[in-house]
Parts: sequence; structure tokens; C-alpha cells
Amino acid sequence: MDETDKKIIKILKNDSRAGYVEIGNQIGLTEGAVRKRIKTLTDNGTICKFTVKIDTTEGAEAITLLTVKPSYPTQEVTKRIRTIANVETIYEVTGEYDIIAVISGINVVEVNECIEKIRRVEGIMKTNTMIVLRNI
Repeated sequence: MDETDKKIIKILKNDSRAGYVEIGNQIGLTEGAVRKRIKTLTDNGTICKFTVKIDTTEGAEAITLLTVKPSYPTQEVTKRIRTIANVETIYEVTGEYDIIAVISGINVVEVNECIEKIRRVEGIMKTNTMIVLRNI
């Protein structure tokens, strides 16, 4: 990944709907060159998904800290959590907790349903959830 790819990713992080022409105009590439770079970034797994992020004034967001039972591989638990709707981002971390899941939904009820599904994943020992009040 070179500096141009990093610029493309930065633009897409701010606006996942940015078009190839718009991106090209911002960084000085043709539409075709941008299209090819994004396809390569997607094919090699650098870009995993394009998403819509709902503002917390319109929806609800939570951060859930998860502890995995020592007898379960953390990566296997992460794979299971990744398949649950409304899980936006997953981090495997060090410290008291093993996994952080960022959850978003249309409302708190939808977020809570997602948290309940996560709690039922085999290998989860403990959860600690925080509802996001404001995005700054």
C-alpha cells in the first residue's frame, strides 16, 4: 500500500459513498486508476467493507467489552461475533477484556438485541456494555 492508496482510504473513511471521479479529482488520478486501486484494496482484504454509520442523534451505538473463556480460542469467538447483524467493528485487545465490539442500530432496542445475541455466543464469559451518548 502506497501513499496514494492511503489517501483513497482516508477519503472513503470520511465518505464511503465518494465516487471514483470525485476521489480522482481530489488526489489527481483518473476514474479508471481509482477504480483499479479500490478493487485491488478490496481484493487483498485491506478494505473489508463499505458501511453506513448512523449518527447517534438518529440511532444508537454501544461499545461492548468481552471476556472469552480461557478454553476457547479468541479468534473463533471473533469469527462468530462478526456474523451478527449490527456489529460494526471488532477489536481483539490485551488487558482485562479480550474483544471490543462496536455495535450500532436504529434504536437502543436493536442494539440491545445485538448484545443479547453476542452474550449467547459460545465462549463468551463476561460482557461490559456502554451506550454511546455523543459522538464528538
